[in-house]
Amino acid sequence: MSRTTRLLTLLQVLRGKRCPVTAATLAGELNISERTLYRDIAELTALGAPIQGEAGIGYVLRSGLFLPPLMFTADEIEAIVLGLRYVDQRADEVLGKAAADALAKVAAVLAPDVRDALRNPTVLPGPPGYGYPQNTVELNVYRQAIRTQAKLHIDYADVNKTPSQRLIWPLALGFFNEARVVVAWCELRGAYRTFRTDRIASATEQGERYPGRRSDLLRDWFALMKLDETGRFTPDKN
Repeated sequence: MSRTTRLLTLLQVLRGKRCPVTAATLAGELNISERTLYRDIAELTALGAPIQGEAGIGYVLRSGLFLPPLMFTADEIEAIVLGLRYVDQRADEVLGKAAADALAKVAAVLAPDVRDALRNPTVLPGPPGYGYPQNTVELNVYRQAIRTQAKLHIDYADVNKTPSQRLIWPLALGFFNEARVVVAWCELRGAYRTFRTDRIASATEQGERYPGRRSDLLRDWFALMKLDETGRFTPDKN
């Protein structure tokens, strides 16, 4: 096993561990000596890998966004480029900048001989269409509420411009060619609904976390969508 392969394999092993793992266990999985393992951990840490621990206690890879030197196939690079450029075109300003930054970070860790596939991809996203309707509330408000499972009070108007006030549990933000929608549990309806962001006049956190796990609620919504033969989602209507 080459040194580069060994370092990448060590990172992959650590990514799969939730609790600290002793040096002896890691060395055994990689079929290397403990001395070599300590040297590899020191090298990865110097490169910026968020490895926490010490000899005699164990090591764990903290959650983070560290990217080691990467090797992608041409197909993998083009998939990354297509996805990130699609986001850059169709997302809001915050996600668009994040996509551009992520692409730059990937480029920085690619081997020189494959960077041409990044600069000159064979696949490109189509035009974003006619643009999205203007949003009164910034999309980052919904993303933050989704991450923290915060209930949102919204002032909403349906397709007929009938106003209503809702208390929702935001689960995800959907991006369609013609609109963006918030997937949520609506307390008024007692059901899952989607709300077009351009029809929301205001959105305010209530200082209350909604119950359960967002991942479980979103899984339930996906299951309902598979049973729904009328469409991909249920837009809210008064």
